[in-house]
Amino acid sequence: MRSAAGAGTGTYGSAGAADPDGTLVVRAGRRHVTVRRPGKVLFPDPGVSKADLAAYYRRIAMFMLPQLRDRPLMLERLPDGLRGPRFMQKDTPESWPPWVRRAPVDKEGGIVRHVVCDDSATLVLLADQACLTVHRWLSRTDRLPWPDRMVFDLDPPGNDFRAVRDAAHQLGELLDQLQLPSAVMTTGSKGLHVVVPLNGHTTFDQSRSFAKDVAEALAARYPSRLTTAVRKRARGERLYLDVQRNGYAQTAVAPWSPRALAGAPVAVPVSWDQVEDPEVDARTWSLGDVEAVIEQAKRNPWAGLLTRGRALGPARKRLRALG
Repeated sequence: MRSAAGAGTGTYGSAGAADPDGTLVVRAGRRHVTVRRPGKVLFPDPGVSKADLAAYYRRIAMFMLPQLRDRPLMLERLPDGLRGPRFMQKDTPESWPPWVRRAPVDKEGGIVRHVVCDDSATLVLLADQACLTVHRWLSRTDRLPWPDRMVFDLDPPGNDFRAVRDAAHQLGELLDQLQLPSAVMTTGSKGLHVVVPLNGHTTFDQSRSFAKDVAEALAARYPSRLTTAVRKRARGERLYLDVQRNGYAQTAVAPWSPRALAGAPVAVPVSWDQVEDPEVDARTWSLGDVEAVIEQAKRNPWAGLLTRGRALGPARKRLRALG
């Protein structure tokens, strides 16, 4: 067994230096969490091991936990890394430590006990469980039917990030006209998420309906570039304005979460000025350069943007007035 009480990304050593069948004890807050098979390579390129993922989660915790706290999670797990099978986990196994917080959510015929991540120890445990991507609810455990986030997913048909950049600014301008604050984040995949804070007094049906109306209004302004067509066949080469994540029990990738994709990209909050930077795209940040991710986190690009949620009633009236 190897102790990593003070470990951070890079201090553990290369994946090849670790015993794949051993254990690593990581101190996270007031707890010590055992990471099994720490040398197991999860991302062959850039060679990120389970120990590296645990170290990243431990370092990013102070920035990531505020985005996860009090929210049910869905976990994307790949026990053998990108080269093995993956599955989405909602229910928390009984075998997990009792200190892991669970959020019971009613479902047809029973209850799902989602993981809630309020501390760095739980994040490190997720690394031990080979959770490569964390997806979060848009509402909190004490107000599950009432979202406090609305998300627009800008999904391009290919890899043309310029189209994503243009759509983000067009959407941002429309949201400004509606007097709704917004923040933007790279998805680590192909596009961007534009996030609007809500005051927690809007239902999911109301939020999704409003997001759909906004998306349709924007697509009507730029019909040759944007679409709300759900079927890919109907989109052609237009960018898809996806609002489906705004339904009850739907999730969106969490800020600062890695993605289970080649290259170990990370979903990263950015400023609106950074969206204009030609060097920035959906996969600019990755676990291949953790220091760059930490540096971006320290910039705090979302400072003050999501602290005051808005009601949608006044915004809906403004949208109607725009015609």
